Amino acid sequence: MVASMVSGINSRLLSESSISAQELNLSKAPLFGTDGIRGKVGDLLTAPFALQLGFWAGQILRENSPVAGPVFIGQDSRNSSDMLAMAIAAGLTSAGLEVWQLGLCPTPCVAHLAGVMNAIGGIMISASHNPPEDNGIKFFSAEGLKLGKTQTQRIEAGLRGQIPSSVENSSPYGKAFHDPNMVNYYGQFLLNGLPKDIDFSGMRIVLDLAWGASVLIAPEMFRVLGAEVICLHDQANGDRINVNCGSTNLTALKQAVKEHQADLGFAFDGDADRVMAVDNKGKSIDGDYILYFWGKTLKERQELPNNLIISTVMANLGFERAWQKLGGNLVRTAVGDQYVQAHMWETGAMLGGEQSGHIICHHHSFSGDGIQAALHLTSLVKQSGLSLSELLDESFQPYPQILRNVRVEDRDRRLNWQECDVLQNAIARAESAMGEDGRILVRASGTEPVIRVMVESASADDAEHWTSELIKVVQTQFAS
Repeated sequence: MVASMVSGINSRLLSESSISAQELNLSKAPLFGTDGIRGKVGDLLTAPFALQLGFWAGQILRENSPVAGPVFIGQDSRNSSDMLAMAIAAGLTSAGLEVWQLGLCPTPCVAHLAGVMNAIGGIMISASHNPPEDNGIKFFSAEGLKLGKTQTQRIEAGLRGQIPSSVENSSPYGKAFHDPNMVNYYGQFLLNGLPKDIDFSGMRIVLDLAWGASVLIAPEMFRVLGAEVICLHDQANGDRINVNCGSTNLTALKQAVKEHQADLGFAFDGDADRVMAVDNKGKSIDGDYILYFWGKTLKERQELPNNLIISTVMANLGFERAWQKLGGNLVRTAVGDQYVQAHMWETGAMLGGEQSGHIICHHHSFSGDGIQAALHLTSLVKQSGLSLSELLDESFQPYPQILRNVRVEDRDRRLNWQECDVLQNAIARAESAMGEDGRILVRASGTEPVIRVMVESASADDAEHWTSELIKVVQTQFAS
């Protein structure tokens, strides 16, 4: 049945080149955000759209790949992930490509396999930390890197009917295979990157798996290293993924770490490319702390070129100034791990990441990987003989930082928020009032239908005041 469906769809694709942008419900705004294409299922993300997306992505991946290999597809636990994965696979096979479906797995697993298995690329079906009703589609190159702007723009041009298809009527259909066991190669890769003979015996670790993509592999990695593992939200559940749990809500993890007197706790997001930690006292350890601690260790080992860490505009001023006090350099990029990654390549930096928990260490991989970061952080704690709270006791005090979101459904208005003079004037007033003791960041999210307002200040009262003022302006100008 699936084969006949693909065959029928393929003939339509070949005869008409593409379904019109109107039929696919495409707005004029760019489809690709900071992390692929993301949105509410049933709006942009439908089976016909995913089918066409797979067809055009297949052509562009093949054009840019030095090898003639398969495409790996992974997915998280969302109820819509099966539908999107099958539609994407149909599009890829209609373009004559071979597809290997991995099933439930973390995003960095897809990136890793795409980079080491002579593939032409990888695709992950996931909306990361978003709620269950959302989903998304992420693309990776033959090197295991997120596709660059040139490639994503060409995929989008194909979807909009702006470039001709390179698939001939005589082209053979591709084949699709299912092999979830390939995820084991990724697990072995994670273990191989750790110090030789590392042993987590005697450590008690709590893992919040967010009902998502890490439920199978993350506990196994810690157990095989000897740790006692306590799991929260440890079943694949598309109705509950990320709901009041995982890296965006540490309440349950903090409670469990204290209750079980654990050494460490880790919370992953829905696709496990980011992680947040909790120390043995129940304190939240975000990406800034992880970068500081890991960076300090690499610096002491003389394994951090130019003592450089790449982070984003969201990195806390307290982290930046503490790192500079150690003789380190911090360079900020736009929000999004793809921008961090690009700047790491440009500068030769070996460590980078985001406050939200995307951590990239080029000593081990080229992808943000929550499980990998958790394993290495645990390894550093184990080797030190101290607790994480002791190790970070004299690290840095973060500046009060408030981040709030205003939901703006109109995508065009949201993405063009800079054109609002009223908001720009309000930002200028706040920046002038706080001077060098504060920062303001307003941006349209690339992953959710919200405008984010972040205010950071040495004064908690100032941070709260100016956040409230700016939120009022955004709500008045955009949320009506």
